This record gives sequence, C-alpha cells and structure tokens, in this order.
Amino acid sequence: MSTPGDTSATFCATLVDEWIHQGVRHAVVAPGSRSTPLAVALARRPELSIHVFHDERTAAFAALGIGVETGFPAVLLCTSGTAATHFHAAVAEADLSNVPMIVCTADRPPELRDVGAPQTIRQTDMYGTKVRWFHDPGVPSDEARDSWRSLASRLVASAITHRPGPVHVNLPFREPLLGTPTSLPEARSSGWARTQSKIVVPAVVVSECAQRMSGRRGIIVAGRGATPATLELATALGWPILADARSGLRMGHPACVMAFDAILRSQEFASNHRPDLVLRVGEPPASKVTNQWIASCGAEVMQVQPYGNVTDPDHLVSVHLIGDVDSTLLGLAAAVARVESSWLSDWAEAERTTQAVLDAWSSEHDSEITNARAVTKSLSSGDRFVVSSSMPIRDVEWFGSVTTDVHVHSNRGANGIDGVISTAVGVALASGKKTVVYIGDVAAVHDANALLALMSRNAEVKVVVSNNDGGSIFSFLPQAALVDTHTFETLYGTPHGVSFAHLAKAFGVPYVLTSATELPKLIRESGSAVIELSTQRNVNVSQHAQVNDAVTAAIDALHL
Repeated sequence: MSTPGDTSATFCATLVDEWIHQGVRHAVVAPGSRSTPLAVALARRPELSIHVFHDERTAAFAALGIGVETGFPAVLLCTSGTAATHFHAAVAEADLSNVPMIVCTADRPPELRDVGAPQTIRQTDMYGTKVRWFHDPGVPSDEARDSWRSLASRLVASAITHRPGPVHVNLPFREPLLGTPTSLPEARSSGWARTQSKIVVPAVVVSECAQRMSGRRGIIVAGRGATPATLELATALGWPILADARSGLRMGHPACVMAFDAILRSQEFASNHRPDLVLRVGEPPASKVTNQWIASCGAEVMQVQPYGNVTDPDHLVSVHLIGDVDSTLLGLAAAVARVESSWLSDWAEAERTTQAVLDAWSSEHDSEITNARAVTKSLSSGDRFVVSSSMPIRDVEWFGSVTTDVHVHSNRGANGIDGVISTAVGVALASGKKTVVYIGDVAAVHDANALLALMSRNAEVKVVVSNNDGGSIFSFLPQAALVDTHTFETLYGTPHGVSFAHLAKAFGVPYVLTSATELPKLIRESGSAVIELSTQRNVNVSQHAQVNDAVTAAIDALHL
C-alpha cells in the first residue's frame, strides 16, 4: 500500500510525464521545500531542461522569456507563501502579451490554512483574471488518479489554445514530501486539445475591406504580431509601413518606414500626408507623436490581430479583423488595387532623408540616440534582442536601424521595467542564440538578480546598460517643468549611484565600460557580459530636440 508521500510523488510524476507527452521541454524552478514532490519529478526527467533561479520574480520572467521565444509554455514552480506573490508581475505581463506559461504554486494542505501555519497565505485564485484557467486539485489522492493526466493536458491546452497566456495550478502537499512513484496512469494517445483550427476571417469580410482600401491613400502601422505577409499587402496597395522595432519587418523593404516618429514631427509633411485609411497590424507603437497624428487626421482605422483582446487605447478602430494574420493579409493583398505611386515615394524619400540625418548626427554626438542606433547596427542575423520599456524601446523604435532576421522583443503588455534581463535569459535559454539586452540603468538595477549564476547557464546574454544615473524618461514629461529641481530629482530623477562594474563583479560577470564606436566589436564577441554606456541625463531632452529639429529641417526642404 502506497504512503501519502508515494501518492504525491506518483501524482507529480504523472503531471510531468503528460506535460512531456504534450511537448513541454523547459521547467523553471525557484528553490523551496513544499514544492519538493513536483521539483523532484521535474528533475528526474532528462527530456526537460531544468533552470533554477534563486529569486522567484527572476524565475517567472525567465519563464516568460521561454514562452516568448518558443510560443510554448514552460513549467514555473515555487514553494508556498509569499514566493508565489513574486510571480505576479510576470503573470500580468504574460496575460497582456499572450505568452503561454504553466504556473505551479506549492501550498500547505487545507488543515494548515487560516490557522497561523508558517509560510502559508491564501493562494486560491491569487492571480485573478490574469490567468486563462485556475485549478486546485486538492491534496493528491489515489482515488483521483484517473484525473491526473487530464489535469496536466488541460493545463497545456488552456495555455496555448484560443488566446495563449498563463494558467495556474495550486498544489497542496502533505508531509512527507518525498516518496517513491508507483505505476503511473496509462498515457492517452491524444491530449486534452492538442490542436485547434485557426480562426479565419470570412472571405466576404476580407473582400469588403479590400474594396474600402483600394485606390485610397493609406498607411500600415505594424507592431508585434505583424508577419511578412504585411510586406505583400503594402506592395499591393502602394502604402508605406510604419514598422516599429518589434514588428519583425525592419528588413530594408522599400515600403518600410522606421523613422516615422521623427518624420511626423515635420508639420508640413504630417499635414500633407494625412491618410484616408490606417490599417493596424498587431500592437501599436510607443510613439505618442504617431498615435496622436493618427487620431487627429480623421482617417478610418482598421485592425488585424489574431486574438479577441482589444488593442485600441485611442478608441479609433472601426473594423476589427480578428483571425489568422497571414491569411487575412494575403487575402487582402490579392484583392486590392494600388494607389498612385507618388504616395509611397514621398514616404520613402522622407525615410531616406531621415536616416541620412540620423547617421550624420549620431557620428558627431555621444547620446542615448547614438547608443540605440549603435546597438541595433551591432546585431547579426539570428540574434535575439530584448529591449526594456521606458526610453530604450522608444529610442530603438525612433532611431534604430535595420534588424534583418533579428527577433526583437519588449515586455509591452504592461510596459513595466521589471524582469527585463530575466526575460532575456529565458529567451537565450530557449533559443540557444546570442541575446542582447538594451536596458536603462534603473531597470538594470531593478533586475540585477538575473545576473546570478548567469555564467554557469547555457546562455549567451549581452546586457547593454545605458547609464544616465536615474529615470531619464521623466524629463520628457510635464512633471519636469511643474516641480522644482530638488523635488523632481527626489521623486522622478532618482539618481542611484550604482557602480555597474562592482555589480557585475559581485555576480562574476565580465564587465566593460565602452562607447558606441566600440559596441559592435563587444557585442559580436562570444560570451555573456555587462556592457555599460555612460550618458548625461541633463542633456538628453535637448539632444532629442536637436536631432528631431535636424530631421524636420531636412524633410521640409524636400517640399513633399
């Protein structure tokens, strides 16, 4: 007769076996005692890559990075109590960014809840609506063994089908926490929901939208979620693509406009090139200038996206095409008529002119603009590029260069600066590719624990820190002009004085302080490292104004 420890061991071994059967290949574990039954079951399976992180928040964002890279969930495990609360930020990001993740929180059994037992908090539904499915199966019992594989496969299915995202299973275990697995329930030939047909936008709807696009002056705004079919549609229409850094379309295509934020700061160009129709593909860019211009021009706005969650912060979209992005765009491309060639040629000329100005200005100035341009130019085909929210993603979006065959990611679901390096570590672990992080100093300090054990992981991560000793983005906001300097620095500038040389040394990670000129060589060298670029926060706003003014002058001189 099996003991309670044997039952827990068998239950966990069954979950793990079924997850492997469903295709799970990565598990991220934060150490603890109450999670022992599942942690041991995961560690015993050579089919899984086990990644141990001391810090639960770091672990959760690493699992997020694995999901981002593979499109498939990693198992994320922690012990009971406050450990599970540190998963919350990554769960929120996974929810909003549609990233699959299987969150497993170990728990105390029911008799130890609400009685002051140590390391015990209420974990039921603790992530609320942020998860696609929550379940607490109770303490493992032999009577329920026929449900174990169903539970495991349903967790995978709920994380990847319909709208991908995190799922949460809360697992209470009684002591003893170690046991010997007995025979497992027989594996099924198929999963709970191994496949699901893609949602297809009806042909009649695609045809109607194609008619409304045909022959009109329009633009395509492409972000995360866009596919190469976007280029085919742009070619068929003769429209420019305002391609943000995460679109995957910054490949030097004639229709691709990268410097759209700077271009649209020219009042003359922006006024003369108001579109009749805007097609959004994927998520919107960070550029407030672009989004406000679209809102002010009165154009009809359509959106193509794969899932039903609304991405329309300006409340402008009149037509939501929800379904498979590729088939929708290709269907439109086959049915549209092209607009006059001067429409696209104007945008292309503005792009060429702006890129020339950015190259010339960057060659003469040390700045955060220069650094963003340098880091994107340093990337090679196949690299992974993870960019922090706040100023880094904006500078890369506005001033970055062509990134052909580079996978670009930024946690823009919740737009937080937490877990950026950890996300990159997860991306690197899952991809096996060089992963470059471009991050501000505050965000880097925020996620310093991600450097722990980095050198012993099978991952190559270059952490490029743009260090201006504080929160640079706040200098662009009204607060900078509305409060006195001391108050601004205390509440927003927040200088920290951290030495990244000492920080890297504490974690045993190679470090170098460098310039934009030397950056390409350092990024292309093998191995993980912290690379610091020092900038001056007090001139950042004026430098952005200088380069934008230079672009505006050059574009206005074209008289397009």
